[in-house]
Amino acid sequence: MGNICRSPTAEEVLRVHARRAGLELHLDSAGTENYHLGEPPDERSIHHAAKRGYDLSGLRARQVGPDDFQDFDLLLAADTLNLGVLRDRCPPEHHGKLALFLGDRALPDPYYGEATDFEKVLDLVEKRADSLIAAWSRPTD
Repeated sequence: MGNICRSPTAEEVLRVHARRAGLELHLDSAGTENYHLGEPPDERSIHHAAKRGYDLSGLRARQVGPDDFQDFDLLLAADTLNLGVLRDRCPPEHHGKLALFLGDRALPDPYYGEATDFEKVLDLVEKRADSLIAAWSRPTD
């Protein structure tokens, strides 16, 4: 929602995994709300990601804008609430670009949680990043 926990974590994890796989992707995270515009990710997200070699410190929160629906091939939401907001704002011709990041379930929000919740988010994001990168690396016929 505010682009300070789950989405910047997913952005950086995907960026690192894509780079390792030799994929060049244009990635950017954004929130559906404007709570934290211009702010860095939550300190706990930065801390836990850094323990695994991910640097979120240079990222800044932004809100999804109208151009994002045109400019990106895929817009992945952390949960069904954010997916619904995206659907409401998205032009109908781009609805096919919208999906949940985890595919079939919500990525839990660690904001009001403990350290273990931030670690769980990283576990889920890393696992999903591996599967997305593998799918995107397959040759197309």
